[in-house]
Amino acid sequence: MTQSADAVAGTEAPPVQFPLRRTCPFAEPPEYAGLRADAPVSRAALKVNGKPAWLVTRHEHVRQVLGDSRVSSNLKLPGYPHQFHIPEELLAQVRLMMLNMDAPEHTAHRRMLIPEFTARRVRELRPRIQQIVDEHVDAMLAAGGPVDLVTALALPVPSLVICELLGVPYEDHARFEEWSAALMNHDLSPQEYGAAVQALDTYLDQLVTLKENEPGDDLISRFLEKNRTERVADHTDVVTMARLMLVGGHETTANMIALGVLALLEHPEQMAELRADPALLPNAVEELLRVFSISDSGTARVAVADIEVGDVTIRAGEGILALNNAADHDESVFPDPDTLDIRRKEARSHLAFGYGVHQCIGANLARAELEAVYGTLLRRVPGLRLAAPVEELRFKDDAMVYGVYELPVTW
Repeated sequence: MTQSADAVAGTEAPPVQFPLRRTCPFAEPPEYAGLRADAPVSRAALKVNGKPAWLVTRHEHVRQVLGDSRVSSNLKLPGYPHQFHIPEELLAQVRLMMLNMDAPEHTAHRRMLIPEFTARRVRELRPRIQQIVDEHVDAMLAAGGPVDLVTALALPVPSLVICELLGVPYEDHARFEEWSAALMNHDLSPQEYGAAVQALDTYLDQLVTLKENEPGDDLISRFLEKNRTERVADHTDVVTMARLMLVGGHETTANMIALGVLALLEHPEQMAELRADPALLPNAVEELLRVFSISDSGTARVAVADIEVGDVTIRAGEGILALNNAADHDESVFPDPDTLDIRRKEARSHLAFGYGVHQCIGANLARAELEAVYGTLLRRVPGLRLAAPVEELRFKDDAMVYGVYELPVTW
C-alpha cells in the first residue's frame, strides 16, 4: 500500500534539511545510507528557502524518477525545488536551457546537438585532447613542483577543449571561468547570481551575433546553420544553449580531474595497479565517477501527475530531488560501495551522468578527457604525490558541483 504525502507528513520525523554535506571527500554524506535503508523516499526542507521536496535515494528509484514522463525538468513550474535564492520576478524572465526543457522542445534541441558528442565524434577529438593534455603536462614539468594541479591541468584542459569545440576565444577563459564558478555557488545572493548570469550572457550574446554573421568551424556556428532550416531556437535560445555548454563543459570535468587524481594518490595500490595495466583505465574512470558523483545537489524535478515511488505517492506539483550520489552508493547495486575498486564490474551502472532523456549529452567527451589526463599523469609523472596533507585541502562544500579548490602536488 502506498502512502500519500499527507499521510507521510503525519507519521514521519521532521524533514531532512537539504543539502547535506560530505564529512569525507571520498564518501557520500553519512545520512544517505540511513535514508536508503529506512526512508528511501523521504521529506526534505530546502535550506535555501525552507520549501518542501522529496529526496529519492535508492538506485532503482532514481532511475524511475529520471525516466518518468510524468516528472518535469521545467524550473518555472510551481513546486520545482530551487536551491538558489531566485525572486519570482527574476524567475519569470528566465529563458529555459535545454537542461530544463521537457519534450517536445527538449527533444528538438537535443537532436541538434547530439552529432557533436557521439562516440565517433569524440574519437576524432581524442588526438587534440591528448595534445592539449601533453602541452599542459610539459609546462607543469618544466615549471617544477610543487604546483596546483587545478590551475595547471584540471581546469585549463576541459576549458580549452570546450572553447575550441564551441568556438569561444580561450583568451577570455579567466572571465567565463569566474562567472561559471559563481553560477555553481549555493551561497550567492540573488543579486550576485543574477549579475553573473547577465555578465556571461552578455559576453555570449556578442559571440553568437558574431557567428551569425561570420560562421566558423565550431559547434555554435553549426547549430546556427542547422537552425536556419530547422527552426527550433531564437537568438536568445542559442545564447542560453552556449551558456549551458560552456559552463557544463568544463566545470564538472575540471572537478572530476582533480578529485580523481586525489583519490588515486590516496589509494597508491590502485594507482600502481592502473599504471601496470593501462587497459583498466576506462573502468577506473567509471569507478571514480561513481565514487564522487559530483552533482551533490541532486537532480531537481517536479511531478506533473501523481506518481508512486517505492511505497510513497508523490503528488502532482511536488518537488523531487533524485540524489545521484546516494544512488551510486546503493549497496544493492554496488557491493561495499564506499570502497574504491578500479576493477568493479558494476562501475558503469553509475548515475553520475544522470539517466533518461536528460542524461548528460557530453558524457563521451568527459570520459575521453578524464582518460587522457589520468593516463598521461600515470605514464609521465610516476612520482606524483600530494604536496599538502588532505586535511588542509579546501573542498567545495558551498557548490552545486563538488570538488577541491586547490590540489598542491609535486613529484
